[in-house]
Amino acid sequence: MLLNLAATAGASETTHLLLVLAAMLALAKVLGDLCERVGQAAVIGELLAGVMLGPSVFALVDPHQSVIQAFSEIGVVILLFQIGLETDLRKMLKVGPAAFAVAMVGVFVPFSLGYFSARALGLPPLADLVLGATLTATSVGITARVLSDLGRLQDPESQVVLGAAVIDDVIGLIILAVVSDVVAGGSVTLGGVVRNTLTAFGFIVAAVMLGGRLVPPLVRLIARHGKPASLPVMALTLAFTIAVLADQLGSAMIIGAFTAGLLFAPTPQAHQIEEGVVRMGYFFVPLFFVNVGALVDVRAFADPRVLLVGGILIACAVVGKVVAGWAPFWWKGRKLVIGVGMIPRGEVGLIFATAGVTKGVLDDKLFAACAMMVMATTFLAPILLKQLLTKRENAPRQDEPGSVELVSRV
Repeated sequence: MLLNLAATAGASETTHLLLVLAAMLALAKVLGDLCERVGQAAVIGELLAGVMLGPSVFALVDPHQSVIQAFSEIGVVILLFQIGLETDLRKMLKVGPAAFAVAMVGVFVPFSLGYFSARALGLPPLADLVLGATLTATSVGITARVLSDLGRLQDPESQVVLGAAVIDDVIGLIILAVVSDVVAGGSVTLGGVVRNTLTAFGFIVAAVMLGGRLVPPLVRLIARHGKPASLPVMALTLAFTIAVLADQLGSAMIIGAFTAGLLFAPTPQAHQIEEGVVRMGYFFVPLFFVNVGALVDVRAFADPRVLLVGGILIACAVVGKVVAGWAPFWWKGRKLVIGVGMIPRGEVGLIFATAGVTKGVLDDKLFAACAMMVMATTFLAPILLKQLLTKRENAPRQDEPGSVELVSRV
């Protein structure tokens, strides 16, 4: 009898999970298609689906449920692996100095604006550090998805944005580690900062150098002796492994996944691998964006203090990143596109804010203000990017002087 009850409970949990996943996928698809019909990116609809299914409206999706979180994280890993597959490392290295300049200014300016604004508002000690840190990192997943949907990943501006966003995330992780030490009452040492920096950046360099030698022969071997489906499975297996390794070494899973994509991109079988990865992404990737939307509880925005702090954070977040677009003053390109592409904070900003709550530095109202900033920047960037990039759809591409027309995929 006990076994029957356990089986029934297990079946009930599975049934509930399947219904939640069905609702997430269905509403994401419907709202995503609607957004595309009115000329916006599908990701906007997926984020709106999360807001509707989350605590704000129907309370069907619990973004903190372990299974939903796991599916969401798998989604962003697959997305970043796919983006890496579509990225030409040589083009990215050509804009490396510009990307580095954008990243450094895009960290320093927002952090400074957030820190001094929090102090001017008289917020509790250490909250200024956490709020400043929350504004530093760019959500590469949001911007990369929009650029991919628009078919503009190969634009020079897009390469700068992707490179800067990856650097941003690495620097953001270092800042998060330092701030966490301060909040925990520890001391910040130069040696500790240097160690964290070398670990974070060293992983990417080591993975590209080592993987560049090992991956091509492995791909050739499987292509010669394996079945067609074997290549995408092997590539995803390696991507998951590198993502976990990056996380364990103090970097981030999304950095590892993106790096894995860069390793497979130069191979002749990259398109075949991408086709298999995209099929899996149809299921997992929307779950990530729905989960990001579900993390936001808009009911907290009724508090005037939340609106005040949230509004100031939004201004700091937008201005800080847009200014960063002009950091590479020597580089000729659409700097406003770069600045706007760096705006979204997405899940990265929420990770920082959640860390502040966990450490007891941010209360519920300050967390809601951070969530307001995250939601505003996440929704704003795709809309502005769509307008900026499609405005010149019929103009020649800067990286393809002979082209006369670019047709968007949206």
